[in-house]
Amino acid sequence: MADQKKMVEAITSMDEDFAKWYTDIVRKADLADYSSIRGCMIVRPYGTAIWENIQHDLDSRFKALGHENIQMPLFIPEGLLQKEKDHVEGFAPEVAWVTHGGEEKLTERLCVRPTSETLFCEHYAKIIKSYRDLPKLYNQWCSVVRWEKTTRPFLRTCEFWWQEGHTMHETAQEAYQETEQMLNVYADFCEQSLAIPVIKGRKTKKEQFAGAEATYTIEAMMHDGKALQSGTSHYFGDGFSRAFDITFQGRDNKPQYPHQTSWGMSTRIIGAIIMTHGDDNGLVLPPAIAPVQVVVLPIAQHKPGVLDKTREIAARIGQFCRVKVDDSDNSAGWKFAEYEMKGVPLRLEMGPRDIEAGQCVLVRRDNREKTVVSLDELETKIPELLKAVHDGLYAKALANREARTWTISSFDELKQAAQEKTGFFKTMWCGDEACELKVKEEAGLTSRCMPFEQENLGAVCPVCGKPAATSIIWGKAY
Repeated sequence: MADQKKMVEAITSMDEDFAKWYTDIVRKADLADYSSIRGCMIVRPYGTAIWENIQHDLDSRFKALGHENIQMPLFIPEGLLQKEKDHVEGFAPEVAWVTHGGEEKLTERLCVRPTSETLFCEHYAKIIKSYRDLPKLYNQWCSVVRWEKTTRPFLRTCEFWWQEGHTMHETAQEAYQETEQMLNVYADFCEQSLAIPVIKGRKTKKEQFAGAEATYTIEAMMHDGKALQSGTSHYFGDGFSRAFDITFQGRDNKPQYPHQTSWGMSTRIIGAIIMTHGDDNGLVLPPAIAPVQVVVLPIAQHKPGVLDKTREIAARIGQFCRVKVDDSDNSAGWKFAEYEMKGVPLRLEMGPRDIEAGQCVLVRRDNREKTVVSLDELETKIPELLKAVHDGLYAKALANREARTWTISSFDELKQAAQEKTGFFKTMWCGDEACELKVKEEAGLTSRCMPFEQENLGAVCPVCGKPAATSIIWGKAY
């Protein structure tokens, strides 16, 4: 039976104070720290290593589909930002401006990029001339700045790191296919690599990205029942192309406007990992993105042969997993607590008696289950246990989502449920923004998405009583 004794007392219980629990993990697991600049975080080496593994995984998926990486400038001239009206209005409250270069006042203000649609469009106008130049499948890894009023590490910061894909296509159909394809990439990544179940759907017009014709999202549920928008993919149509005069010679030899998409996932996903899988002992990392997948702890390491054998075993299993040997002089109890805090998926313990018996003990981080394993079986047993950790995390997260999802048939029921519970509330919706605003004002819920997998939850909108053909998910969100 797994040992459920709490090993780390320094973390506030999530049931006591979820926000404090989250902050405790961010800082005590050495993921990030606060800086002297309001709303900006220092991503520490361990947090950076997690982000690098996320980058590597996603980047491989992008490149397998033909996308290329590019780097755009940090600054956007004000005139360039102003070219697409809806876009600039959507981002105006969050923009940080540069007004001076040294002591000299600039003739035109420069925006510190909140997103790079306008920069890509300026470039595309120069390089797209013919249908033969399409599609353009570009992606950028960078940081962006949005001047947030309320901040929390990873979840909402003034500067954050992300990738932003920007593509141009010959036809609307191709652009729509790209938009849906990239949303599926994000969903697959979350479920296959992060063990986070997500719901795919379309945002309402009110919630869609500034300047987009359609925004698609993946929504994940955290431990506390709140939603986290974990990745988005946008279809722009030819709106930006017209604003920036991007044209190409079509197959009919006539000028045409290309159709555009953009899509992004940010360091916010690290917050999702914490709040989906973490527990009162600290971080719990999915094996695919854990900087250390197996930590090897020599027991009674002062005794002859123990350190040599653990290092030999570490070198062996390092051929197929990321491994670390902790041969410091800290106590075994300290090491147990330290790697629990850091969420390392598997702990390998080995002392003199284990060496004599030709075995070791493997301990899962997600449930603390211990398995005695022959040293001859490590090549098969460790991958099996890493997969079991992933599958266990996914099943637990899915069970939490299912237990916190309710179908609602009346507005009164929705308001009462929103007061008593936190989770996903499914209703029908007439499509009227007035009903969406009423739900936010009176029930305190926002629309999360209109799921791709539509359900028949009734014939009318519970808010206004009008006929409704669309199901929608409401919830509270980070």
